[in-house]
Amino acid sequence: MKIDLTETTSSKINAALVQARRDIGTPAIGMVLTLVIVTDEENAYDALKSANDASHEHPSRIVVVIKRASRSPRSRRDARLDAEVRVGADAGTGETVVLRLHGELVNHAQSVVLPLLLPDAPVVVWWPDGAPSNLAGDPLGALGQRRISDTYASESPQQALGERAAAYAPGDTDLSWTRITPWRSMLAAALDQQAVKVTSAVVEGEDENPSCELLAMWLADRLQVPVRRTGSQGPGLTSVRLETKDGDIVLDRADGSLATLCMPGQPDRAVALKRRDTAELLAEELRRLDPDNTFEAALKFGVSRLEAAAAADAAAAPAKAAPGEVTATDSPETVTGPKADAGAAKPAARSGKPAKPAGKSSAK
Repeated sequence: MKIDLTETTSSKINAALVQARRDIGTPAIGMVLTLVIVTDEENAYDALKSANDASHEHPSRIVVVIKRASRSPRSRRDARLDAEVRVGADAGTGETVVLRLHGELVNHAQSVVLPLLLPDAPVVVWWPDGAPSNLAGDPLGALGQRRISDTYASESPQQALGERAAAYAPGDTDLSWTRITPWRSMLAAALDQQAVKVTSAVVEGEDENPSCELLAMWLADRLQVPVRRTGSQGPGLTSVRLETKDGDIVLDRADGSLATLCMPGQPDRAVALKRRDTAELLAEELRRLDPDNTFEAALKFGVSRLEAAAAADAAAAPAKAAPGEVTATDSPETVTGPKADAGAAKPAARSGKPAKPAGKSSAK
């Protein structure tokens, strides 16, 4: 069932939701959270489709906030709210409210959304694209326990990662991090089977794919070794090489679907490592509503190393990055990892504490 409301208010939208549930014979509410999607007209359809697919695992009230640009000064002064209410088969397993904000109302979206949140239920805010630099500081982001962005949709993914690190607040996460969950799980399992110490690592993938940077950051943080980031033609993340004295552990995925795991003293094995769609990534993020401490540690640890490498290049360091290498080279001045700041104060694991065992690498 669909109900269109023009020049409406939040109270009228709530009344329409109640009436629609009664009309289809389901007056009870069986939803577990409110998912707020902040997007534009261009991306609203795809975002809503992904959210509806994810709602089969997490029944939720989906509130889509679309801020309509005003073309004239007069229209910018006029505030108007249009809404579309969907229940039943048109809304997955929950309810959907599509809000279109016009004029001055664009700057007060949180006032419109607040009355539509489910009582006593978690709130998750998702920006499929165009996320603010400070997720928790955004008026809509402040409503949520979890805030999901996607730096892959940014014009400059590396810059976006730096902004996320600078403004990180507990509850922030990113779909570029969610994309590497199978990679982190596979690498952690491989290291559990090999009682060897990793001396260095190489992460290979598309140049503008922030998932590659995040995986390099995670390895540098957990293993406390230098990590090089190199480029490839993709798709996405293509290879990870962990170098040890007994031989290399290699996880290679050339086609974006099937990967090959190579370990010293063992036969090569094929493992399923397909690229997942947005609905699967969103469903994974909705399974946990507590702060992701592993993401926080990797994000902050790695970005500081990337900034150190960029500063070394700007100072005309003698060692230049090879073509395709983005975050590090073999030179100590531009290596992502604990050796990047050899002469400076070292955070966390560099203050005399032993490196974390490779077998305890965290993965979602």
